[in-house]
Amino acid sequence: TFDAVDGKQARRTNSSSPLGELFDHGCDALACAFETMAYGSTAMCGRDTFWFWIISAIPFIGSTWETYFTNILTLPVVNGPTEGLALIYCGHFFTAIVGAEWWAQQFGESIPLFSWVPFLNEITTSRVVLITMVAFAVIPTLAFSVSNVYKVIQPRKGSMFVALSMLFPFVGLLAGVLIWDYLSPTDLIRNYPHLVVLGTGLAFGFIVSLLYLPFALANALTARLNNGVALVDEFWVLLGYCIFTMALYMHFATSVIHEITTALGIYCFRFV
Repeated sequence: TFDAVDGKQARRTNSSSPLGELFDHGCDALACAFETMAYGSTAMCGRDTFWFWIISAIPFIGSTWETYFTNILTLPVVNGPTEGLALIYCGHFFTAIVGAEWWAQQFGESIPLFSWVPFLNEITTSRVVLITMVAFAVIPTLAFSVSNVYKVIQPRKGSMFVALSMLFPFVGLLAGVLIWDYLSPTDLIRNYPHLVVLGTGLAFGFIVSLLYLPFALANALTARLNNGVALVDEFWVLLGYCIFTMALYMHFATSVIHEITTALGIYCFRFV
């Protein structure tokens, strides 16, 4: 895929730079959200759309975190930027042939050959895909990243806890959104999966947007204390969450690019 060769092309043409790497990772962070929303619609994932975003974000942030310590972006033989994206595209084409309902029905009905498998034959096909990806992609990739960071930290007598603490903002983001969904009287993730993924995906690109979550949690909590009636309609709170995170992300992106281009004496947003 192009996502896997852009860095090679930049190095081949001697045009690679920290700004290019930052731009690439920034686009990748947003792509996690947009690709998840697209696949969630194609496979009729509903509430599971958010969990598909999580399993795409975890390997991404894990690899980025690993690169911070090793200075090398090491991907497994089977990875997201190549095989992962290719499988998603195949999934879209496959759905065009069999129909979106194929993913929403029970796994035993979609693939009768596996109808004898306990538990799996009773859940939706899309959820089986989710479980499979967690077991064979997310967990191995995350373990690979943790192992590589540990190999760097150990000789330096560093603290693995301090290294892992760099992931706490991401964990806090997930916890905040899940608590918000739990408190919400409208079941946010089920009823508005795309808005949740979009807002959280933008927040993933710029973790500081956690500042909005206390307001959202407080609003949802009022519903628990007021017979299910929130202070502000949850849809508008969620829409505000998306707008807020988008504004913060755009400000962050333009500010960083401006600082780097100023330091390098080059131009990005205007021509001379």
